Amino acid sequence: MAEWPTTGLEDDMRPRMFAAAEAGQAFALATIVEADGGPRPVGSQMVITRDQEWGFLSGGCIEADVALHGREVLADGIPQRLVYGRGSPFIDMRLPCGGRLELLIERIAPDDPAIRRLRALTETRTSARWQSDGTTRRCDGEPGAAFVTLPVTRIYVPYQRLAVIGSDPFALAIADLGGQIRWESLLLTPFGPAAVPPVAARCDRRPLAEALGALEPDPWTAIAVATHDLELDEEALILALRSAAGYVGVLGSRRRLPERCARLRDAGLTEAEIARLRAPIGLPIRARSPREVALSVTAEIVASANAGQTSAGKIPDRAAAHA
Repeated sequence: MAEWPTTGLEDDMRPRMFAAAEAGQAFALATIVEADGGPRPVGSQMVITRDQEWGFLSGGCIEADVALHGREVLADGIPQRLVYGRGSPFIDMRLPCGGRLELLIERIAPDDPAIRRLRALTETRTSARWQSDGTTRRCDGEPGAAFVTLPVTRIYVPYQRLAVIGSDPFALAIADLGGQIRWESLLLTPFGPAAVPPVAARCDRRPLAEALGALEPDPWTAIAVATHDLELDEEALILALRSAAGYVGVLGSRRRLPERCARLRDAGLTEAEIARLRAPIGLPIRARSPREVALSVTAEIVASANAGQTSAGKIPDRAAAHA
């Protein structure tokens, strides 16, 4: 393991799985199937190749050992079920939390049909259910349907996207932080600066209706409106609140909120659509600077998604596993 555990900063293992498969490499996939304590939930994963590993299953207590077992699985193809903590045969590796983790490690060939199916569903922004018993696996696009319980059952949802409408320092900071935490971050700046934005986000200068239409917002898309232009704000909010976006927020004062809502009603929005609006945007942490506001906005998006408070039908971004 590296001296600094930077590979543990990666939580969603799909990009690593797809990269290995595309390179024609088999890999080992380690999944927590039972957890009593510990910092990581059931369904957390590591990907292990012959010379690298990514992911985070504990506080750094077991990852090196998991990588060793993963390479054994890669070599012989035999899945392993490991226990760490209480009841573990590895008495020299204790979990500081005093808990217990059970893992399943399996070898996945680069041409495994389940990997191909998962990639296809991911590319079309479709939720997927991944199931495995360590030897055979399946992946389907109907996570809510009835299914046979297998040791590993993980729900993958589309990657989080963030569309920020605006071009001032607040908009730049929000888009930048979204990109830094590995969301698909996009700045919508109708007829804005032609230069590449100095942030971790792409830029779309087309008219809002065209840009948002091309984006096709879904429940895993957050839209943050930060233009400071009442008319442009209104246009953006009408389009966003009528879309399937899971989160819509607008920067502005609480004092102007009744006026803003009245204008939205006059534009034909329903009370249910207006009720989806987060205003003032962000968690109430008394943020003042652009980067503080960005922190409050991204935190609110995370809280909204994790609490299941986005549009109906969203599958919570968490994994489930059954022993």
